[in-house]
Amino acid sequence: MTVPTLTSITPAVGPTAGGDLVRITGTGFADRLSVMFGDQAAAVLVIWPGGGGSVADVRIPAHAPALVDVTLQNLDLAGAPIPGEQAVLPDAYTFKRPRLAPQSDLTRLVRTLLQMLRLQVLGNVSFTAAVDYRDDETGDLELVTVAELPSLVLTGPRVTSNRFYSLNKGSETEAPGPTGPEIVQHGPTYTVDLRFTITASSRSAVELLNIMAAMGTFLSRNHWLSMPRDPDHAAVGSARWEMDPDGEFRTSLDGPDDLRAFTCGLVVRGFDLDEGQPLSRTKAVDTVGIGAEHLQGDSL
Repeated sequence: MTVPTLTSITPAVGPTAGGDLVRITGTGFADRLSVMFGDQAAAVLVIWPGGGGSVADVRIPAHAPALVDVTLQNLDLAGAPIPGEQAVLPDAYTFKRPRLAPQSDLTRLVRTLLQMLRLQVLGNVSFTAAVDYRDDETGDLELVTVAELPSLVLTGPRVTSNRFYSLNKGSETEAPGPTGPEIVQHGPTYTVDLRFTITASSRSAVELLNIMAAMGTFLSRNHWLSMPRDPDHAAVGSARWEMDPDGEFRTSLDGPDDLRAFTCGLVVRGFDLDEGQPLSRTKAVDTVGIGAEHLQGDSL
């Protein structure tokens, strides 16, 4: 009888939606395993010996937010548990909901677009139209003034899939492993177009037409939206996306209370909303020879 041990879980934190690739290290792993995160079973992808111990790559299950034990059970060739061959690592993995406070790349892109509009078209630009609550006890909803006139309001984005800019294939990155550098294989990115609507408003028809001209110049001269890849590390450079007008200008010069307005659209093409889920980890070419891999489940 070989009693397995568990040494580490990497990474030790993941999303409640599951699907992340996690590496488990220890000793005494059989050729077939069952791995539980709390009371939910993980998908075992690959098992191989490494650095005098054992390594297993698994895909975590979905789970409610919690700190859970990780339980590894050796299985026989028929897939039945081997009595006495079980290891538990208490409080080894944390399931967390996604953090919404930090700025994502999509949030930074919208902020960059707002800054471009303020600099080149009109200083008074806000993001989305809004409703607000009354301050009195009724708490009823009411429309509120979005901005002083004249103003531009950016709404959206509407997200549509983009197959032209999508690579439609996976990618590879390097990561450290127990026996040296390894290759992490990622699935295809989810590439989309971001479609925004811009609404301009003014109490003067002449002023509105001037804003329309300025907006036309903006759309004609800005074919790319650029921003730093990482705002905290300038050395990694910038990324840019194609930006085009989307549809026609639609005007309303006889609105209520002498309010004049127009709307137009722009689209930012080829934005990677998801950079590709890690699918598997394999030993790099220059480290092959450590030991034969044992494939299990849906490993590639």
